[in-house]
Amino acid sequence: MSKYYLNYLDELESEAIFILREVWAQFQNPVILFSGGKDSILVTYLAKKAFYPSKIPFPLMHVDTGHNFPETIEFRDDLVKELGLHLIVGSVQESIDNGRVTEETGKSATRNELQITTLLDTIEDNKVDCAIGGGRRDEEKARAKERFFSHRDDFGQWDPKNQRPELWNILNGKHFEGEHFRVFPISNWTEMDVWNYILRENIKIPSLYLAHQRDVVWRSDSWIPVSQFLKLEKGEEVHNKKIRFRTLGDITITGGIESEADTLEKIVSEVAILKQTERGNRSDDKRSETAMEDRKRQGYF
Repeated sequence: MSKYYLNYLDELESEAIFILREVWAQFQNPVILFSGGKDSILVTYLAKKAFYPSKIPFPLMHVDTGHNFPETIEFRDDLVKELGLHLIVGSVQESIDNGRVTEETGKSATRNELQITTLLDTIEDNKVDCAIGGGRRDEEKARAKERFFSHRDDFGQWDPKNQRPELWNILNGKHFEGEHFRVFPISNWTEMDVWNYILRENIKIPSLYLAHQRDVVWRSDSWIPVSQFLKLEKGEEVHNKKIRFRTLGDITITGGIESEADTLEKIVSEVAILKQTERGNRSDDKRSETAMEDRKRQGYF
């Protein structure tokens, strides 16, 4: 890795730490939205650096769909214990049981959109005024429209045309009662930046990101892992492939890629030549051209 690139990672790190400290200075009750994916792990690691030697001064918040990878939940719990943090969990299953949302049915059913109601309810119940996320502008065209400080109205909705200008390093977190902000400290990072930084800092990640043998089926142009939640269709065949995941979501919608990248060094080399975005294997993003933006307008991450 070149000296220039190391310096560039230092600049990205400094920018993210500045934003995290601005959150602590401007908001009363912020949380880190934690999914167990590499980006939320990175944000948590940066928060640890930002406030060292003190503990991270805000809790982690996880929206549990009930369809998570078991490895993700295990990693989450181990990290919370290691850092001594408070964990807030919003349960999609409870939202279903309480009649707040209705379970989807059919081959392409997912709990992804149901997370919106659970997330907004959990934010309101815990009086959260700022939810820090790991979204990056290079991930998807809707995410490219985000500011560092992303305003949400009193219904939790996002209007990309009604965001505040961010000139130089001036960030405005003022809001009326009932409104809140989503903050994205790693907006300017790319997937390659994330992996180079994880490699440099030797950050722990779930084993799902490393290539390993797993039973999968070919669906929606991706290798979808076999699980208790996956209903096989007629003609679908289970294969055992060496795959890894570039992004983590529900086990029912997260597709893997065939890969030999079983170390961080190999992941960096692989990402350098990949042409498809990391969310290209997420079936929830394939529902329509504007799937992500539609969800974000309703209050999604």
